[in-house]
Amino acid sequence: MTAQHDGVVVYWRPGCPYCMVLRMGMRRTHLPYTEVNIWEDPEAAAFVRSVADGNETVPTVVVAGKAMVNPSTREVVAAVEERAPQLLVEAAPKGRFRRR
Repeated sequence: MTAQHDGVVVYWRPGCPYCMVLRMGMRRTHLPYTEVNIWEDPEAAAFVRSVADGNETVPTVVVAGKAMVNPSTREVVAAVEERAPQLLVEAAPKGRFRRR
């Protein structure tokens, strides 16, 4: 799976402590997103290499077409606010979205 143009995609791999921290933070935001394990998806690994200077640096996150290598949850939320605010509306009715 490669980057979706209108949503959030989190590229990760097992055993990555940075991925674990980001994935836990993303779950707390209740924003809709897709997780892709680059060790199970060669196309995803190739995509990550294409935006991370040839490295498989994870987590790599794409928000509405904007790739970010090793972002914080706060940086992902800021990118959603800027590039995909409709996702905030999807998270808000649950009453759980909080900007950190």
